[in-house]
Amino acid sequence: MKFELMSLPFKNTALEPYISSETIAYHHGKHHAIYVNKLNTLIEGNEFEDKELKYIIKNSRGAIFNNSAQVFNHDFYWNGLSENATACSVELSSRLIAAFGSLEDFKKFFLAKAMALFGSGWVWLVLKKDGQLFISEYLNADNPLRHNEIPLLTCDVWEHAYYIDYRNGRADYLEGWWKLINWRFVSDNFANAQQDSISGYAQPCNDNNEVCDYVDVMQEYERTQS
Repeated sequence: MKFELMSLPFKNTALEPYISSETIAYHHGKHHAIYVNKLNTLIEGNEFEDKELKYIIKNSRGAIFNNSAQVFNHDFYWNGLSENATACSVELSSRLIAAFGSLEDFKKFFLAKAMALFGSGWVWLVLKKDGQLFISEYLNADNPLRHNEIPLLTCDVWEHAYYIDYRNGRADYLEGWWKLINWRFVSDNFANAQQDSISGYAQPCNDNNEVCDYVDVMQEYERTQS
């Protein structure tokens, strides 16, 4: 099986001013592409050659794991961003409030974890095996699939994700990233996880014919602050 670099669900300029086209050109066109190409080279002629990405992540070690996980992580990251304003499903919003106290508190907890992660890695909103929402942070390429967690949302805090735009200002990057979250993607992941705990996530964003109620996350923040 040959893996391919995913096509972005938006134009390179779509996320400006929060993420520049230059950053996307390097982050997607070089870093992400290198992981894909390296993975294809590493699995050629061995037990992983015809396996799906999730299988490779869960069963490999060393360079094969690092590159396969980084392909998955980056695919998930890009699908979780949107230039358009999106809304969180009522069901997910209710569960976030139950787990973290409020949507504003969830934002604070998530960004605090992302700020505190030393070095390079990823911060995830996950659904754990017991059905609870949790914020997991993993170093380097590690991700929820290795820990039997269902990923719903991720933020890349490797420096290459933000250095061109923000230099060492991770906090500014995180605030900008938050404005770009594709809450429809996150909500679809959560809905799919309720129906199918094995596959668990939608990639790309699931857009079926079901009618869901959505809540404007930013309006909810403003309401809780008034």
